[in-house]
Amino acid sequence: MEAWFSIIQEKGVEMKLTKDMLIADIVNDYPYLAEYIMDLGVHCIGCGAAMFETLEQGFLGHGMSDDEIDTIIIELNKIISDHEKK
Repeated sequence: MEAWFSIIQEKGVEMKLTKDMLIADIVNDYPYLAEYIMDLGVHCIGCGAAMFETLEQGFLGHGMSDDEIDTIIIELNKIISDHEKK
């Protein structure tokens, strides 16, 4: 298990979204994340690649580092957690 995953669990954020999930599945399950992901420069949401490309692949393809991706995944999970509390 990655260290950041343990830290997030300790803070009470459930990891519903992982970097190996398909972009299309993420947008389908959490449509409110689409704008946030596009603001990061990843516009794969509307293209055919979203059907077979993982979130990690999309971010790597747009020049992000592994550390940046881990930080984004944590932030996306916080957004999901906050959205579900409403």
